[in-house]
Amino acid sequence: MALTFVLSFLLGSFSLTIASRNTTTGCAIIRPPRDGGIRYRGLTQEQIRSVQVLPVDYEIEYICRGSRVIVGPKVRKCLPDGTWTDLNQRSKCLLPCPRVWTSLENGRVTVHPPGPAVEDTILHYSCLEGFILVGRNSTHCTKLGKWDSPKPVCHYDRHYTGKKKLYIGALFPMSGGWPGGQACLPAAQMALDLVNKRTDILPDYELELIHYDSMCDPGEATKLLYDLLYTEPIKIVLMPGCSSVSTLVAEAARMWNLIVLSYGSSSPALSNRQRFPTFFRTHPSATLHNPTRVQLFQKWKWTKIATIQQTTEVFTSTLDDLEQRVKEAGIEISVRQSFLTDPAVAVKNLKRQDARIIVGLFYETEARKVFCEVYKEKLYGKKYVWFLIGWYADNWFKIKDPSINCTVEQMTEAVEGHVTTEIVMLNPETVRGASNLTSQEFLAQLMSKLGGKNPEETGGFQEAPLAYDAVWALALALNKTVGPLKAKGRRLEDFNYNNKDITAEIYRALNTSSFEGVSGHVVFDAQGSRMAWTLIEQLQGGSYKKIGYYDMTKGNLSWYGNDRWIGSGPPADQTVVIQKFRYLSQKLFVSVSVFAGLGILMGIVCLTFNIYNSNVRYIQNSQPYLNNMTAVGCMMALAAVFPLGIDGLHVRNSQFPVVCQFRLWLLGLGFSLAYGSMFTKIWWVHTVFTKKDEKKDKRKHLEPWKLYATVGVLLVIDILSLMIWQIVDPLHITVEKFTKEAPKGDVDQLIEPLLQHCSSEKMNTWLGVVYGYKGLLLLLGIFLAYETKSVSTEKINDHRAVGMAIYNVSVLCMITAPVTMILSSKQDASFAFASLAIIFSVYITLVVLFVPKMRRLITRGEWQSDQQETMKTGSSTNNNDEEKSRQLERENKELQKIIQEKEERVSELRNQLSERQALRSRKRPTSSNQNHSSPSIPTPLNDPKSLRPPPGYPLPASDNHSLPPTFSNSSTLYQPDGKINRNNCHPGRLQLLYK
Repeated sequence: MALTFVLSFLLGSFSLTIASRNTTTGCAIIRPPRDGGIRYRGLTQEQIRSVQVLPVDYEIEYICRGSRVIVGPKVRKCLPDGTWTDLNQRSKCLLPCPRVWTSLENGRVTVHPPGPAVEDTILHYSCLEGFILVGRNSTHCTKLGKWDSPKPVCHYDRHYTGKKKLYIGALFPMSGGWPGGQACLPAAQMALDLVNKRTDILPDYELELIHYDSMCDPGEATKLLYDLLYTEPIKIVLMPGCSSVSTLVAEAARMWNLIVLSYGSSSPALSNRQRFPTFFRTHPSATLHNPTRVQLFQKWKWTKIATIQQTTEVFTSTLDDLEQRVKEAGIEISVRQSFLTDPAVAVKNLKRQDARIIVGLFYETEARKVFCEVYKEKLYGKKYVWFLIGWYADNWFKIKDPSINCTVEQMTEAVEGHVTTEIVMLNPETVRGASNLTSQEFLAQLMSKLGGKNPEETGGFQEAPLAYDAVWALALALNKTVGPLKAKGRRLEDFNYNNKDITAEIYRALNTSSFEGVSGHVVFDAQGSRMAWTLIEQLQGGSYKKIGYYDMTKGNLSWYGNDRWIGSGPPADQTVVIQKFRYLSQKLFVSVSVFAGLGILMGIVCLTFNIYNSNVRYIQNSQPYLNNMTAVGCMMALAAVFPLGIDGLHVRNSQFPVVCQFRLWLLGLGFSLAYGSMFTKIWWVHTVFTKKDEKKDKRKHLEPWKLYATVGVLLVIDILSLMIWQIVDPLHITVEKFTKEAPKGDVDQLIEPLLQHCSSEKMNTWLGVVYGYKGLLLLLGIFLAYETKSVSTEKINDHRAVGMAIYNVSVLCMITAPVTMILSSKQDASFAFASLAIIFSVYITLVVLFVPKMRRLITRGEWQSDQQETMKTGSSTNNNDEEKSRQLERENKELQKIIQEKEERVSELRNQLSERQALRSRKRPTSSNQNHSSPSIPTPLNDPKSLRPPPGYPLPASDNHSLPPTFSNSSTLYQPDGKINRNNCHPGRLQLLYK
């Protein structure tokens, strides 16, 4: 329906174009035959009346009224030159005569002229050897559709002693879509004549051909097959032509135990042994091109191809077979495109998917459409090779086609260099085969039998050698069965449609056939298809040149070596992808390595200094063993810079996992030693100086083994986690692939950058665990450093420097970890960022921890005096100093408590004084009246200086009244002029008292 609609639309638009432009492109409508009409496909009655010109490739079909049948071409096609096909052959609608007269039991009927039995047809009768004709030997079909005489019969001749006959039932299409019988029937008769004359082949038998015209029509063939099977004599083999007719005959023949040998069927569907178990053919299958194509793919080292096909059964079957064959050969079909009428989209898809080696399966008219689109998409040239079918006309791309809009020059440019494969139907070598004829001698005899007809106008001329060799293959197979059948007590003449034994012997003989024929070496494959030579041609300079032959039977490729390419040679089957590893910049690696080496040297100097001056008190108060661990950890971290910069340029792939292990362990253990020792210091300071006083005293006695144990715990945690990681999911090499890059210049290549990484199956999980644990330590270290920034202690006199180092290390680590993960695909940036972060962290740590100690010892010379003093007094000096310090601290606390008690007492006395003053002020008026005449009582007054508060306290308001006696007792602490009594406070304690 869709095709009818498109055709109707094209015809409608075409007629409008004709009316508007007054042009005549296409073919004018022709008159139908008498007593008949024309079927216009896809047109309505109104369109038929309005259209005067039909487009190119449009087909019309003749139909006859009543019981009349068409004689002559039944279908005509519009050609590009504006004419219809087969105009030299007239089509008529004639009455047929009864078909019973066209067959004669035990005899033969010759039809003149060849074709259906219609008006003016004459039949000539003759009997087989051993039979006598009874009746007239000819009859004529009248215009009334009746024969003018009764049908004769053949009676058995009892006195006959000649050869026994074996009959072959054949269907030769003398007309229709493929009139191959015009040349194939004479060729088969030539073979029969030679076989029957040979005394070494079937000496006791004579082969006879009973044939009908199938017109390449399955419907007509069905009726003829019925006549062949249900009329005498019994046929021992059937020989059909045309793929459609052969399909019908081969599928039905299994029911009659008949061998089918075809001379003109190429459909790949006939290679199905389950469906057609007794089918053989001397015409190679359309899939025979595929072994040749695969051989060429392998010759030119192609492993990737593309296909584009027209959606018809024959091309689909061929492509399915090709797909299976290339798969077995290790070749990939990367792109598979198909189209119905317009190949534009399919060709664009080939271009988009970078198809280079392309197999095209389509008819000649569609081939022109395809290559017009190929020219538009620039899908030709030195980068591309096309494989086409070889049975196109030699100038197919130069024929003007109104369905395309490309010039001949453009088409010639697009098709240049393509390769074709064509089945060889005529032996190219001058050899004499089973028939004792060369291929050229056969052609000469065939031309003589055809009566000088033009081969190009004779249907089936190219396939005639196949029909000739089909008869020879059958004769040789039957000859081969005589002996085995005789041993079983059977004879060929005993064959009937129920005898499976004779059929099996004939099948076995045909299946093992192998002889030289005029079409080449004749041999059948497991599916019964002919294995023949294939001609390979290439279009060079606008004309086809033979470049080789391929013999499928022997797997032999005969190569002339004259193939020519637009480029320097056969193109690549795909854009050549060159894998190139990205390596670290060696200048960057050397530069960073120098800084790392200097850092290691610096760490060695710091470690040596710390060990050498470990007896100096100032160094001892900084916990030198922890500082030694820090120095060692820093050197290990710096040593990790070297394996970080080692890649596939320096080591083999098998050694790369070892480098990965060095990276992990050096960096992990170095971090644990360096940062763990600093973290331990700051943690101890925070623990001691941020607790309550009663707990603080207990913790002031520093026990070094606890510090070392803390570092050891952190180190053990790292070692265990790394060991579990490497046992459960060890590191291995992985390769990261990047987007392909095009190099400079017109080079058919792409560069695919690759980068090596150290990775494991669950890399993200392990990194998450490690980063989480280390991150918590870094955050906790920052918190502890902040909390202890104002603490001062002589036990760890460099804890402020440790805190500064922790700040720098934490910040750099928290920045470096995510950034290096983001930059992992950029080897230079990732290495530079990670290695410089390590180097800066180590440099800052070493400088902050060790340089101040060096400076102090060098500038003050403390290492000399402390060493001499140590040599004189031994370790008692340090112990005495510590004892004095503890005693002073205790006295200072006692004095502070006394001051607090006195201040509370002073406040209480002031409150009492203010209460008494208020009471006296209320009693003063009454007491003055009562005691007016009484003498005054003197009140003793103390020295006002005794009422002065300690220095720093405000002076109380003077009221000129006496103080309570209890206040005078405070003179033991507060003396006149606010001076502290020397008996109660040593001058050396003054600073501690008011600190």
